Amino acid sequence: MARTESKMLPLGTKAPFFKLTDTVSGDLMSLTDLKGSKGTIIMFICNHCPFVKHVNEEIVRVANDYSVTGFGFVAISSNDVENYPQDGPEEMWKTANENHYPFPYLYDETQQVAKDYDAACTPDFYVFDAELKLVYRGQLDNSRPGNGIPVNGRDLREALDNILNNNPQRNDQKPSIGCNIKWKS
Repeated sequence: MARTESKMLPLGTKAPFFKLTDTVSGDLMSLTDLKGSKGTIIMFICNHCPFVKHVNEEIVRVANDYSVTGFGFVAISSNDVENYPQDGPEEMWKTANENHYPFPYLYDETQQVAKDYDAACTPDFYVFDAELKLVYRGQLDNSRPGNGIPVNGRDLREALDNILNNNPQRNDQKPSIGCNIKWKS
């Protein structure tokens, strides 16, 4: 398992605009369509990464817990599907349905959105406030496959609670660690 860290996009960065196809509905969806009134969580994930598989249930729980409070959630897969066909749109549809994703699962065929967000790994989490300014980026929590720490979403949940309670975000945000994004050659 390759272990790649998030690049940690600078806090305060405005969310780059995107318009991508949702592999579940087949609809084109934009950042504007998916923006939440309280904030927006953008997750770079894929189907085959063991780090993503390790946290899938918790990201579904977090999305279910916080979407009712005004947060928008979206997952994006940017992997090269020519060399990693298990990350293609049909498999994304299956993964979204099997895991009961309560959020759109968008396909970034050109990989431009991953580049715009400086995404490096899967999973990679970005939290933007109501004005679409980056307030958190990094890990879901301290759990990794095989380290024995329970998956609880602590870091991401804390960032969302801080927005809801008008509290400042932590300065010591930890990068996510996962499989590197599979870039086209």
